[in-house]
Amino acid sequence: MLSPLKPKSGSLIVSEPFMSDPNFKRSVVLLTECEEAGAVGFILNQRSDLLLNDLIPDLKGADFPVYFGGPVAGDTLHFVHSCYDKLNSGVMIREGVYWGGNFETIKILINNKSLNNEEIKFFVGYSGWGAGQLDDEIDQNSWLVTDKYSPEVIFVEDEENLWREVVIGLGPKYAHIANFPENPQWN
Repeated sequence: MLSPLKPKSGSLIVSEPFMSDPNFKRSVVLLTECEEAGAVGFILNQRSDLLLNDLIPDLKGADFPVYFGGPVAGDTLHFVHSCYDKLNSGVMIREGVYWGGNFETIKILINNKSLNNEEIKFFVGYSGWGAGQLDDEIDQNSWLVTDKYSPEVIFVEDEENLWREVVIGLGPKYAHIANFPENPQWN
């Protein structure tokens, strides 16, 4: 087993470089819920072609990028944020990082231009695992787990390099993985 940590809410999980599931190719997933019954999270580095105002037309000028959160419930909208002081709502999943909250307040803040991309991220769909499934995948070396990251990494818009930077942040034992080619046949 590569990953010594057990996943928990607030952990990041990083896909191994050659994961066969195209939904999670070189993905960094923020776990927002991780219990015996299963886990829920959002892929941080798969930006869609959509903007928030494409999904909610009455939010004029809401040019926030929307990310593909995962293959489950692609017709749902979710968000994580670091602005509890503005929203006064959301579930704390880690110091300075919150999941969900009052969407009516978000609409007001967006219309007043009081939110920015560095403090909120929107997702269509989510990633989900049943009881024991994520632990099994970690045991099979499909995922690495880390709790050592700055909350700002969640809101980074450099999707291309996020996976690589998080892998390097795991330390020297794992840093070489960041240099693996996307396709092992290119080696």
